[in-house]
Amino acid sequence: MDPYLGYEIAAAVIVAYLVLIILLGRAGYIAPNRAVSFFGPALMIKTQRGRAAIDRWARFRRFWTAVSDLGVALAAISMATIIALLVLDAFVSLRVPASQAPSPQEALGLPGINPIIPLGYGIVALVVGIVLHELSHGVVARSQGIGVKSLGILVFVVPVGAFVEQDESDMTGASRRRRDRVAAAGILANFVIALVFFALLAAVISSSVAPNANGVGVAYVQPGSPAANASLVPGDIITSINGTATTSANDFLASLSNTTPGQTVVVDYYSGSQHTNLAVSVVLAPSPTVKGRGFLGVAVSYLTPVGLKQTLTSPLSSPNGPLVGSIDWLVLPLAGLEPLSGSATSYFHLTGPFAGVDPNTFWIGANVLYWIAWMSLLLGLSNALPLVPLDGGLLFRDFAASIAARFRKGWSDARLDEFGGRAAVISSVLVLVLLAWQFIVPRLL
Repeated sequence: MDPYLGYEIAAAVIVAYLVLIILLGRAGYIAPNRAVSFFGPALMIKTQRGRAAIDRWARFRRFWTAVSDLGVALAAISMATIIALLVLDAFVSLRVPASQAPSPQEALGLPGINPIIPLGYGIVALVVGIVLHELSHGVVARSQGIGVKSLGILVFVVPVGAFVEQDESDMTGASRRRRDRVAAAGILANFVIALVFFALLAAVISSSVAPNANGVGVAYVQPGSPAANASLVPGDIITSINGTATTSANDFLASLSNTTPGQTVVVDYYSGSQHTNLAVSVVLAPSPTVKGRGFLGVAVSYLTPVGLKQTLTSPLSSPNGPLVGSIDWLVLPLAGLEPLSGSATSYFHLTGPFAGVDPNTFWIGANVLYWIAWMSLLLGLSNALPLVPLDGGLLFRDFAASIAARFRKGWSDARLDEFGGRAAVISSVLVLVLLAWQFIVPRLL
């Protein structure tokens, strides 16, 4: 079977799509003044429906003005933070070997392409994040007296996004402050979505999920190892070895550090399949990595079941500090703990209001909440980059023009806007260089 068949089919579908839209464009069915127009290689399918609803929501002008002013401040802080992280990452990349350099797919936050973003959950989360992002642009635009021409979706073979099309002449004629409120609205919306869905997930997990035991979760059992021979399987929780409690990964490693090959140890564990606590005597094998040390043959989860629940409910109160707790929450997909499925769900049992719910259904719902929060945070941070044509690019242009106005009192508005535009182009180039740096430089050293 051709190993590249999937790629070949995808390429054929994209080529057929491009040929079709070119033919429709030449026939006049796709044009700027029609309901379907081009947006690069994508199609904008526009409608007037929804504008009345946006106008109704935009009536509370003072509220939206205050909220979007907060959004401008948060966008500026996010922009500075992301640039600082990219610069720091550029220095770190100088010491990263080529074998550990990130792949180009990891630069794209697209479900199914980025290896850590699952296709199903990722698409649902992306649709929620983009639709509410764009609606926020429209509502704030109307609250600032800027027209909305149409709403719709973007299609590239399949629907890939949504948009709210502002009136360009109104945007150009608006003051920088009003334009910036519109630009920052989408970023703020994504941060609010992330916070709301994080709170929903935390409430669901804290009220309805309980770890089966306080120990380390078994993530992998090496075939033919002492652990496999003792019937340990992924989903079990090891609570102690030879009477020493293993309530963390470090405790687990320490409990085996002084063992020797051939030594018999007693492993106490909770069996996820039998739903009970068991104890088994295990004869350790020689360690394949450390001479003279005993080998059990299991890999334990990055976070213990107790630690995983805490990370999902209150990362800021992590025993390792709020920063580490927040990082733990963000990197759950990298650690293989999101989406939470398969043997990992055996670490827990359902209690409280969801005690009678099918566990598979429950975890699908919980994973949806996590991914909407995670993807919305990613969308908000990504759009804060000072990169044209992202919202951050427009904001940076106006920030640069406003700073220039303080020092160049004699410059006209046209010259200030020209300066801001050039600054945005320069910042876009620098951001692209920093983004590419971490993928290219390690492979050149």
